[in-house]
Amino acid sequence: MSNHFLLRDALAEFPPYVPGKPPASAPGLKPYKLSSNENHLAPLPGVTDAIADAGRVPANYPDPKASKLVTDIAAHLDVDEAEIVPGAGASEILSALTNITLESGTSVVYPWPSFEMYPILASARGAEKRPVPLLEDGRHDFQGLVAAIDDTTRLILLCSPNNPTGPSVSTSELDGFMAEVPAEVIVVLDEAYFEFATDAEVVDGMDAYRKFPNLVLARTFSKAHGLAGLRVGYGVADPTIASALRQVIAPFSVTSAAQVAAVESLSRNDEVLVRAKEVAATRDQLEQDLRDAGLTVSDSQGNYVWVSLGAEDAQAFEAACAEQAVAIRRLSGGVRISIGADEALERVREVAKSFAESRTA
Repeated sequence: MSNHFLLRDALAEFPPYVPGKPPASAPGLKPYKLSSNENHLAPLPGVTDAIADAGRVPANYPDPKASKLVTDIAAHLDVDEAEIVPGAGASEILSALTNITLESGTSVVYPWPSFEMYPILASARGAEKRPVPLLEDGRHDFQGLVAAIDDTTRLILLCSPNNPTGPSVSTSELDGFMAEVPAEVIVVLDEAYFEFATDAEVVDGMDAYRKFPNLVLARTFSKAHGLAGLRVGYGVADPTIASALRQVIAPFSVTSAAQVAAVESLSRNDEVLVRAKEVAATRDQLEQDLRDAGLTVSDSQGNYVWVSLGAEDAQAFEAACAEQAVAIRRLSGGVRISIGADEALERVREVAKSFAESRTA
């Protein structure tokens, strides 16, 4: 028998967030997790030392303003400190943005499929969700996004590179779109994976931010910087928006260890970018190899690749990888494979070859 409590009716509308599966074990094979877009490279020198030092006095609260981190990010981006909002990953920034804009009677527009938190956060605020299907190549449908905007729209979420399909938003696409958006409506450019992008047409978030006062950037140290386990990210926003965000973000959400690790990693940003481009080169090679095996793969700009598959084929491909002790992410429309160790990716290549051959047999 279940007890009854006075909970919000909106909870029934929450789509579940399903985290990436851990790898299954297989005799004689080292397991690999390629299901969560984690950075498989070792931490940069100095980062783990900074984390260890920060943990020596766990009884003390962290700096609630993350002052050193905010100062360093602002200097790195050449903006005022009032424009930087730290948070527990980009997810907290996105949550805060929905908190300051959405409520019952409002709507939020976003591409779909995209980051799975978008509909969850919209549901949490009681807003109407307006997902706009991606184009066939996995890119944002900007005409469709514009058509979904009306006088109830308070927030628009864009994802570049798009997770899970991979393509980035181009400068011309964003410029054209922003010209159609009412100036008072906040548009978010979720740039969790921007460091991995290599396409010359990819929009530079900071350049766009300086052009459009209603554009907010959501960034993270989870991916290229490899600090996902510490939960640290930040938003870049007009001071008025930034002030509102600080009102709704919980105090002390960015731990001392997260703050010092992010400061240390940011000081080595040139090394971070070099490593990100090395991951991108591996990504491009894996994309080509999967295409050569006969699979349909989009042009990814993140640290993952997207293989378009029907529901049954996606399930079969995921299962075949699991038999090789490799966990990948099965989502609606295909599978997402994070870039990881060479051995793991080689197993994926072999699975792809066998899978493609079985489909044409």
